Amino acid sequence: MRHRCRVPQLGKPADQRKALMRALTTELIRHGRITTTKVRAKAIRGEVEKMITLAKDGSLSARRQALGYIYDKQLVHALFEGAQERYGDRNGGYTRVLRTVPRRGDNAEMAIIELV
Repeated sequence: MRHRCRVPQLGKPADQRKALMRALTTELIRHGRITTTKVRAKAIRGEVEKMITLAKDGSLSARRQALGYIYDKQLVHALFEGAQERYGDRNGGYTRVLRTVPRRGDNAEMAIIELV
């Protein structure tokens, strides 16, 4: 039974899944828009929103939590510098998931996830 198991498994062991989520979150914050599968886009949406919420807080503790998750130190610095003026008036909903055409090789549902 998988009742009440709400973590998307993504077909990977826990360590690979965590590394994939961190990498996708880092690249989304770096580029502002990435193309991935729909399931992965929905899975990283919550992690990106947590990082932006930490950046809006701006405290030293929040910065250290973000540095522990995001791979790039300069990216965390840039995120904390620009988050307050970009997302200061918004209470959540920092990402948008747009569906695109299925992938050619295996017909997987693809999506674009972008920062609003």
